[in-house]
Amino acid sequence: MSTPADATPESNDAAPTKSAKPARASRSSAQGASEKPKKAERSGAAAARKPRASSSPRPQRSTAVSDSAVASPTRPSVSAETVAAIDAEIDALRIGSAVWSTLTLAQRATLLRRLQASVSAAAEDWARIAAETKGLDARHPLRGEEWLSGPYAVLSALGTYERTLRTLATGGSPLDGKKFSVSPSGRTRVDVFPADGVDATLLSGFTGQVWLRPGVDAGQAVRGAGLAQLTPRTSGGVGLVLGAGNITSIPVLDVLYELLAANRVSLLKLNPTQDRLLPVYRRALLPLVEAGFVRIISGDGAVGAHLTASDAFAHVHITGSAVTFDAIVWGTGAAAQKRRKNGQPLLHTPITGELGGVAPIIVVPGKWTQADLDYQAEHVVTMRLQNGGHNCISGQVLILSAEWVQREDFLDALRRAYAAAPDRPVWYPNSAPKLAAADEAYPAAERFGERRLVIIDDTDDATALENTEYFSPVLGVVSLPGTGQPFLDAAVTHANEKLAGTLGANVIIDPRAQRALGAGFDRAIDNLHYGNIAINGWTGFSFTAPTLSWGAFPGHTLSDVGSGIGVVHNGLLIDHVERSVLTGPFRPFPRSLGGGARTILPKPPWFVTSRTGAAVSEGFTRFRMDGNIPRLMKTLMQALRS
Repeated sequence: MSTPADATPESNDAAPTKSAKPARASRSSAQGASEKPKKAERSGAAAARKPRASSSPRPQRSTAVSDSAVASPTRPSVSAETVAAIDAEIDALRIGSAVWSTLTLAQRATLLRRLQASVSAAAEDWARIAAETKGLDARHPLRGEEWLSGPYAVLSALGTYERTLRTLATGGSPLDGKKFSVSPSGRTRVDVFPADGVDATLLSGFTGQVWLRPGVDAGQAVRGAGLAQLTPRTSGGVGLVLGAGNITSIPVLDVLYELLAANRVSLLKLNPTQDRLLPVYRRALLPLVEAGFVRIISGDGAVGAHLTASDAFAHVHITGSAVTFDAIVWGTGAAAQKRRKNGQPLLHTPITGELGGVAPIIVVPGKWTQADLDYQAEHVVTMRLQNGGHNCISGQVLILSAEWVQREDFLDALRRAYAAAPDRPVWYPNSAPKLAAADEAYPAAERFGERRLVIIDDTDDATALENTEYFSPVLGVVSLPGTGQPFLDAAVTHANEKLAGTLGANVIIDPRAQRALGAGFDRAIDNLHYGNIAINGWTGFSFTAPTLSWGAFPGHTLSDVGSGIGVVHNGLLIDHVERSVLTGPFRPFPRSLGGGARTILPKPPWFVTSRTGAAVSEGFTRFRMDGNIPRLMKTLMQALRS
C-alpha cells in the first residue's frame, strides 16, 4: 500500500539535548514492559519499562524539528480507503502470525535460505536506487556504501540467523563452542565475531564480543541463547516497525529481529525517504510477504499517527529520533508535558527504539608515524562523513589530549583528509537548519565546502557540540589534559557524562600504548557505558556485523529515552545483552605485519578515501550472494589498490 509521502521524514530529524544518563545498576532480562502489566519478554525484543528516575545525569537531546510519525493538527486525517487498506494488511498479518507458530525451526531456517535468494535477486536494484536517492550516480566513488549498508548487511544477517536456527533445531545452543571471558568488573563476555569463514577472510583482523549484563554467567548465556526460538509456538502477535530513513538495511533488519527474537510478525511502515525502495523491499522479502509474516507500506505523518494510535499491535519498534519516540509515547504540546509529569504515557503498547546520539572518538596519545597519522585521520573522517554524516552512529566529538606532542600534526592530517574526501550532496531532509545551528553556535568553524570542523579552544563553549546530534557533516574536537591512563580515564568520564546518548563510542590506540596501559585499558573500556564500542574500528562496522548486538546502553526509560531501549541484530539471539565491543587493526596491511592485530585489508572499503571502495564493496556483496571464488580473488586484488 502506498500513500502520499510527507516532506518531513520520521527518522533523526531532531537533534538531541541533554537527558538523564541511564542508571548503571543491573537490570533484569526484560528491557521493560508497557504501563499495563504484561508478561516479561526477553531482552532482545522487550519493551520499555514504566518511567522511573535515573540515577545520574546524562546529556539530553536538543529541540526538535518536526517529525512525521505524529500528525500535526493541520495535517489531514487518514482517508477511509487508506484505513481499510491498512486493516486488510493487519488481518493478513494475524493469519501469518498463526502460521508462523506452526513452523518448525528447520522450516524457518529453510525460509531464511529462500530469503537469501530473494534478497540477492533484488540487490543490484536495491543498491542502485538507494544511491540515486542520495544523489550518487553510477560513477560516484561512494556508491559502494549502498552495497555494504544495504544488501550486504542483510545477507550477512540472514546467513547468521539461518545457522542459529539450524543449531537450535538440532538441540544445540548458538553459543556452543564459543569462548567466554570475564571483564575487569566481572561481566561475562563471549567472542562472537568473526561469524563465519567469510568474515574471517574478508574482514581479517576484526574481532567482536558481546558483553552480558552484570550477574549473568556463561551457563545462563548458553541456556538462554535463542530467545523466542526456544519457545517457537509462543506467538508474539503483530508488531509495528517504523523504518529508518537513512540506512536502507535498517527496516529489513528490524523486521527480521522482531520475527526471530520475539516470534512477532510486523507491519513495516517505511520512512518517506525510502519510498522508491518499496517495490524492491517487497521483492527482496517476498517469501515473508507471501506468507503474511511481513507487510510493507508507505505513508505520511498522518498514516504514522494512525498506526501508533491503533490497538492492533502488540509492540512498536522505531529507529529514528527521540522527538518522534516521545511524541508517540507522550503526545505533543502541554498535554504531553502533563502526562510525562504524572507518569501516564499516551501509548500503552510496549515500545523499543534505536535513537542515535553524539558519538565520541577518543584518541589515546602515542608515538605515531606519519603513515599512522594519515591513516587514522582518514579513519576519523570516515566516521563522520560516511553516508554524508547522516548516521545515528557518526563520530561527532573527537577527544584529544592537549598534551599529546603530535596533536597539531594529527589535526593537520585531519584537515587534509576532511578536504580530500569525495564531494557528495548533503541529502537528508532538514540538514540545512542543523548546519545553520552549528554555524550559529560556532561561527569560527573551519569550512570544507558544506563540511564543518569545530575545534574547541579555551574560549569556546562545547555544550552545543556535545549535546546536539547534528546528523550532518559537523565534526568537533575537544581537548583534555593528561596523557596515558589519566587522559584515557578522563576521556571516558567526559564521554559518559558530557555527551548526549549511549549508542556508540570509538577508541583509537596504537599497540605500544595499549600494551603500556595493560589492565588499565581494559578497565577503561569496562567503564565506557555505551551499547556499542569500537577499538581501532568504527561502530558503523559493528552495525554490519550480524553477531554483534546493536542498541543503546541499558538503562534508558520512557521518560528519559536517550539513545533508545532494547537491542536488535544480535544474530546468535543472546539474552541479557549489555553491549558489543569490536576490535580492529590499528594499521592496515602491509604495515599491520609490524605489530598489533593483523589484517589483509590495506584500507577498508568503507573508508570514504578508499580509491576502490565502490568496486570492493559491490564485490564483497556479490560474494555473499553467490560464493564465486574467482570473482572474489579479483575483488581482493582491487582492495590492494585502495
